[in-house]
Amino acid sequence: MTVTESYSPSSSSSSSCSTDSGPVKSSTPLISFLERIQETALNTFGATDFDPKLYIDLSLKFSLLKTEEAFDKLLRLNNGSVSVPDLNSFIEKFLNEAGSDIVYHEPVDFVQEPIGFLPKVANFEVREWALEVHSLWKNLSRRVADGVIENPELHTILPLKFPMIIPGSRFREVYYWDSYWELGTGEGSTYTAIVGPTWRGLLASKMYETAKAIVYNLISLVDEYGYVLNGARAYYSNRSQPPLLSAMVFEIYNRTGDLSLVKTALPALLKEHNFWNSGIHKVTIQDSEGCSHNLSRYYAMWNIPRPESSTIDKESASKLLNVSEKQHFYRELASTAESGWDFSTRWMRNQSDLTSLATTSIIPVDLNAYILKMELDIAFLARAIGDGSTAEHFLEASQARRKAISSIFWNGKKGQWLDYWLTNTCEEVHKWEAQGQNQNIFASNFIPIWIELFYSDDSTVEKLMGSLQSSGLLCAAGIATSLSRSGEQWDFPNGWAPIQHMIVEGLARSDLKEARSMAEDIAVRWIKTNYATYKKTGTMHEKYDVEACGKFGRGGEYVPQTGFGWSNGVVLAFLEEFGWPQDRDMDC
Repeated sequence: MTVTESYSPSSSSSSSCSTDSGPVKSSTPLISFLERIQETALNTFGATDFDPKLYIDLSLKFSLLKTEEAFDKLLRLNNGSVSVPDLNSFIEKFLNEAGSDIVYHEPVDFVQEPIGFLPKVANFEVREWALEVHSLWKNLSRRVADGVIENPELHTILPLKFPMIIPGSRFREVYYWDSYWELGTGEGSTYTAIVGPTWRGLLASKMYETAKAIVYNLISLVDEYGYVLNGARAYYSNRSQPPLLSAMVFEIYNRTGDLSLVKTALPALLKEHNFWNSGIHKVTIQDSEGCSHNLSRYYAMWNIPRPESSTIDKESASKLLNVSEKQHFYRELASTAESGWDFSTRWMRNQSDLTSLATTSIIPVDLNAYILKMELDIAFLARAIGDGSTAEHFLEASQARRKAISSIFWNGKKGQWLDYWLTNTCEEVHKWEAQGQNQNIFASNFIPIWIELFYSDDSTVEKLMGSLQSSGLLCAAGIATSLSRSGEQWDFPNGWAPIQHMIVEGLARSDLKEARSMAEDIAVRWIKTNYATYKKTGTMHEKYDVEACGKFGRGGEYVPQTGFGWSNGVVLAFLEEFGWPQDRDMDC
């Protein structure tokens, strides 16, 4: 596997806007102070095994004024460091350990082996492992500590009311799109009927109350901010993440028939839809036939270093010459984090240069597929509570977006949907040009097959199957994220649970037997590599190296993480759907 060519649709692709533009969320005095701690810690302890997020997750034992006064009295060396004993003493006296702002919560709906758990899994060895994965929900269950509710100003974690499931390791808080695979994974929705059994993570474990708690927490974020934050920390308020809240509500309603949840959620879903379809996120583009379409992009409300990665971002930006260039780069970093794909050559003009990130200049295939699903979900949920006008409005919106996705992204020759690069981000209406489609291959090019409007079209499925088969993304242990060996974690050879799930589910829901067979083959590869790695390491992992079975993924700006919420959820979802025959081998 070799690095694919750097992509830039034309020499004029860089935005003609000379300065960074767009809104910027203000930081808080607490976050600014913890960034000072972070930088001092790097200078004092050194870069080896240094994780900047650790320091931004610390909370204060005393007021910010008292803590900052004590910090300022520490004796500084020339490089801005303090002595190791002095800094350790300060941290111990004035700061609480990262992670102490959440405490273990015993899930009220957890049982060792739920009734009806994975009925298609006949193999004893696989069933025992699946029960171990199921038990990990207990390990990842948390609630916000009482001290956060009493003194929220001392903490960066947000005072969520309900219990939560965290991804694991350094990720000590709720994350938005992780929650979908932790909660439940299932059938693409339509407005007409509840169809078929859903695939699910927590829902496979029959943990409906835990699943609802996750959704109520996310709804509270929409109520407070107007959108779901990237994660439940104050420093994430500058961006969202792939919008899947509607899918979560749909999955729970599909399993429980809980209309009260739907009634509570619907206003939040309408607010979130508006967030993604107005202002900086909205892009109007005119297709080759002169029809205008509204689509959406990622665009963070931030143009300074991300607090959780401040020292890394400053180092990455150090070669840039002026403040304006750095501000633009910082916005691109945060916008790429909003995409969930942080980081990948998918967003870079020059695949060897992170500072060439151009995420705000790209209309992404997958984001618009998620919003199409949101529109279908809202139409269905509104109809479920008798709101016919809202249902009709969002059905019309979904039809318009489906047409836009087909017009702007679909490439019949390649049999894929391709991201579209804007030639000038300052234009109010962009004119579609064939060279604007990114010809490089990414797993995201196949994500719309997750949506029923596309997987129900046999011709589209056939083309997509052939394209995926010949793409180079299908590997021994699953679907690679890209073909580029860049060292970034959302590039080759890494594979990620949500990508596997969406593509597999779409293929499996098709009417074509060949598509379901392909889906099952990918799922079996993924389950085997998760199982083999678990047996070697004793843990589930955030990502996997799909070049060979039994290897976890690497690369990116932090060390590989274990836990891990969405990997657990997708394994259970695949076993729920495909089962595991007694005579099927589990070995790589």
